[in-house]
Amino acid sequence: MRAVPAPAGALAGRRVWLCDLDGTLVDSGPAHEAAFRAALAEVAPALAGGFRYGDHAGAATEDVAAALGLASGDAERFVRRKRRIYRAGVAAGRVAVFPGAHRLLGRLSERGRAVYLVTGGSRGSVERVLAAASLRRYFTDVLTGDDVPCGKPDPAFYLAACHRWGVDAADAVAVEDSAHGVASAVGAGLPTLQVHAAEPAPGAIPVRGLEDVLALLDRKGDGDDRRAGD
Repeated sequence: MRAVPAPAGALAGRRVWLCDLDGTLVDSGPAHEAAFRAALAEVAPALAGGFRYGDHAGAATEDVAAALGLASGDAERFVRRKRRIYRAGVAAGRVAVFPGAHRLLGRLSERGRAVYLVTGGSRGSVERVLAAASLRRYFTDVLTGDDVPCGKPDPAFYLAACHRWGVDAADAVAVEDSAHGVASAVGAGLPTLQVHAAEPAPGAIPVRGLEDVLALLDRKGDGDDRRAGD
């Protein structure tokens, strides 16, 4: 495995930021876990007790259904119910924005960075979260799990994002939280900052939280000495 660069060095000259959503910018884990468990209790109750959300964080709901071994009809019911329950949780205000998310994205915009959202969530769920969290305005474009035939941890997910927007991996950095997301981004050749993780995934550049990413950005090591907005 190639050497992992220091956090500040990973940002040097990087003009494009590819950000995950769930668990990275918004604290959606509890709402997702509750929705998964409720949907399983309805569709496959025998699996509900042993379900571990941490094993699937960052994966698309369809991929979770496949990993659980649900038959085709049950899988479709499970996906529909999980999404409906999760979206109700979003509407009820159960998905909070992580501290520093607005400040970081705002600073990137002020400095002329191109910021894209790269998330395995469904388009309908993602748009609801972005609207509820007032985050949509920061992103040049949004790629969701509905737009790519594979999901994280497959590197093809991030490769598809780079191809879609004409992004060179040498000019970009990814921000992720889950091992699935890190595997996809690192596999696509992107230096990847991992936030909100107890233990760093292989190849990740560990950073505690978004405020710490902002502090790194404000150092001269990011390749831009301007202090716009300070």
